[in-house]
Amino acid sequence: MSETKNSKFNIRLPLIISGAIVVGILIGSRFGKPTGGSKYLGSIQKFTQLMEYIEKDYVDSVNTAELLEESIEQMLDKLDPHTVYISAQDRILAQSQLRASFDGIGVEFNLLRDTIYVVRELPGGPSEKAGITGGDRIIKVDGQNIAGIGLNTRKIYDLLRGPRGSKVVVGVKRKNEEELIDFELTRGAIPQYSVDASYMVDDETGYIKVNKFAENTYGEFREALGKLVDSGMKKLILDLQNNGGGYMSAAINMADELIPGNATIVSQKGQGKKYDSEARASRKGIFEEGPIVVLVNESSASASEIVAGALQDNDRALIVGRRSFGKGLVQLPFDLNDGSELRMTIARYYTPSGRSIQKPYEDGETDYNSDYYNRYTSGELFSADSVRFDESLAYQTSTGRTVYGGGGIMPDYFVALDTSNNTRYINALVASNSVREFTLEYRDQNKWLKDWSVEKFYDEFNITDAMLKEVTDVGVRNGLPFRSRQFNKSKKLLAHLVKAQIARDLFDDDAFYKIFNETNEIYKEALRLFNNTGLLSKPNGVLLQTR
Repeated sequence: MSETKNSKFNIRLPLIISGAIVVGILIGSRFGKPTGGSKYLGSIQKFTQLMEYIEKDYVDSVNTAELLEESIEQMLDKLDPHTVYISAQDRILAQSQLRASFDGIGVEFNLLRDTIYVVRELPGGPSEKAGITGGDRIIKVDGQNIAGIGLNTRKIYDLLRGPRGSKVVVGVKRKNEEELIDFELTRGAIPQYSVDASYMVDDETGYIKVNKFAENTYGEFREALGKLVDSGMKKLILDLQNNGGGYMSAAINMADELIPGNATIVSQKGQGKKYDSEARASRKGIFEEGPIVVLVNESSASASEIVAGALQDNDRALIVGRRSFGKGLVQLPFDLNDGSELRMTIARYYTPSGRSIQKPYEDGETDYNSDYYNRYTSGELFSADSVRFDESLAYQTSTGRTVYGGGGIMPDYFVALDTSNNTRYINALVASNSVREFTLEYRDQNKWLKDWSVEKFYDEFNITDAMLKEVTDVGVRNGLPFRSRQFNKSKKLLAHLVKAQIARDLFDDDAFYKIFNETNEIYKEALRLFNNTGLLSKPNGVLLQTR
């Protein structure tokens, strides 16, 4: 995640993905104190007595506060994988992930060679107003050297973020300037974005990429959808690949823009009836008619699965890609006295047909988190025939089509993971930031490209062999030996990645995805399906077909 917005794209090649980073489904906050109960009061007294013995009489010095934190985490491990304890220190950062804005200095940065590199300044933000620009390197913060000391992203957040109105002095190294330039910045509200890209693919087809479901997601989505409709959109591609979820309300509102009438969107059931509820379509949406294809993969989770499940069960859209993550649990945040937070599962949610898509977690967190690896080794990512359904978990959509619960949303049209052009060497170039380092340097050395239009760049800019050689040279400087055979196998893929990233550095995320999606097999399959009106009008005819 960048310091300015969550739409900063980290290129994720197929073999890099080790599993979904699940934000979860949140439904608000809970305040107040729990009521005591005799059934566990004795156990609490015993635990308190135990902690006192350890603190007073144990032979070695022990950090009892840290011991208590670990005990809490181990206790919650006995529940489900998504019930978690968040310390007071981590709570602010965790909560900021889904907020519409946070307080900071307004730069998108990348950590290159252990130095904060400013990718771009946010328009109207504190850094732009002060004169900081893309290509600057932040060397000092409040007089403290921060370059070459092993910074991580968390530490950078701690240094650059702070209360709105607070001041911070950053020392910047600028190209062709011998001395550091000090900028005193007053931190301000920095927006975060959920919609990475929205553009017209052709005269009739619109594309929207959503990266999470946050406070502002529905507003962003509705605005993007409206602009595409005004541009003549008749068909929509909704891209939820690698979207780990977020707020349930955002998912419900998004689905409501696409589903007509008062059809069910999602329901949830908890212990007793306290958290039972049902959400239905309730308003006239912007795009309730016209074909929709939703893109999902193994890292599409929780709120993404609510949207995909609602559209699938109501036969409103085709789901294209690979089986989604399989998170069907709902969390509610509970405040704790010291400022920490318990994010606890309080319900299961169900798609309109009545299915729970939560995958099993009874075998423990280790097995749960190994799901991606298991899918890869079993062959599921390469063939729909490798997916085994439990017939007792079969359900019917609104038109009588069979769908299954028990572990994710299975797409109506399966697209195999394509690793034909992918190699470990290319993955390493991306993971080591070597590609990013080259593209940022190339942008700064070729400022004349900023005078080009996006269309001109798309049509006329080509990645040369000399440029790819420079990328691999950067890799060597970062400790990656050149692998000739793997490079030749992945050369075309690497060229696409480099061009897409340069487009993003020059223009925006729309430009990035227009190029990057040319290598996205799920996206290309969606476009092909739009050319077959029979499949779109009769989704039952494409259930579990494979590319």
